[in-house]
Amino acid sequence: MSLRLSTVILPYRRWSEGGRASWLRAEQLGFHTAYTYDHLSWRSFRDGPWFGAIPTLTAAAAATDRLRLGTLVTSPNFRHPVTLAKELVSLDDISGGRVTLGIGAGGTGFDATALGQDPWSPRERADRFAEFVPLLDRLLTEDTVSQEGRFYSAHEARNVPGCVQRPRLPFAVAATGPRGLKLAARYGQAWVTTGDPKLYETGTPEQSVEALRGQLGRLSEACEAAGRDVAGLDKVLLTGFTPDRGRPLDSVDAFVDFAGRHQALGFTEIVIHWPIPDSDFAADEKVFERIATQAPAQLA
Repeated sequence: MSLRLSTVILPYRRWSEGGRASWLRAEQLGFHTAYTYDHLSWRSFRDGPWFGAIPTLTAAAAATDRLRLGTLVTSPNFRHPVTLAKELVSLDDISGGRVTLGIGAGGTGFDATALGQDPWSPRERADRFAEFVPLLDRLLTEDTVSQEGRFYSAHEARNVPGCVQRPRLPFAVAATGPRGLKLAARYGQAWVTTGDPKLYETGTPEQSVEALRGQLGRLSEACEAAGRDVAGLDKVLLTGFTPDRGRPLDSVDAFVDFAGRHQALGFTEIVIHWPIPDSDFAADEKVFERIATQAPAQLA
């Protein structure tokens, strides 16, 4: 299978001041999907401009024709399945069925406390995620849903006419632990990873490849337990968080080498960050565009 090349465009620019242009350019360059982060704020961007994911994707849907659109990733940190489902049905309609929902358990960053609560423990995040995903699945596939849960409930929640994509828009489930992988195997059309975060500072690219091999193996086991062929699940690597950091964007050859190694592991989609000057995602924009236009043919 040919390797898909996608990008993630952080929502830090006003739509009229470069935001719209980035999404249009992503379509022109031939990216498979353009994603954005679904955070209230994020790391070093906290004190600067940062816009909402769903409105940004809605604007991108209206500005583009072919490009798939998605989140990497939405989480329960500040979302509720009932309101999220309504927004997703609307976005899928506006885009003509071009939306993928990247979804994960969330973390301990700014999103975890912005609503005034204490950060959830890893166990509570996993418990909430295990309730969030099945309820969201129901809300996007059934006209009317009522359900009483420990964390999330719905009372005669209606989502008519439902998604353009049937039976619903695809989920790309971000997970590395056993409970998350079980959800990916049960509900995901794709699985997402950023690698092993413990290796980011002091690990090597070789160690990262082995860690990813282990994650893929555990995903395969989860799929087998769910009675599903792992080959039917897309495997997505969001780059920038492995020991390779930004080096794959140094040249077309560097990227093809990096992507080829991960394609050989079984990944079907590689996601690279749209360059942002003076940040962890700084890169030469001309090289970035050459990667977008030249690398896919070399990885076919």
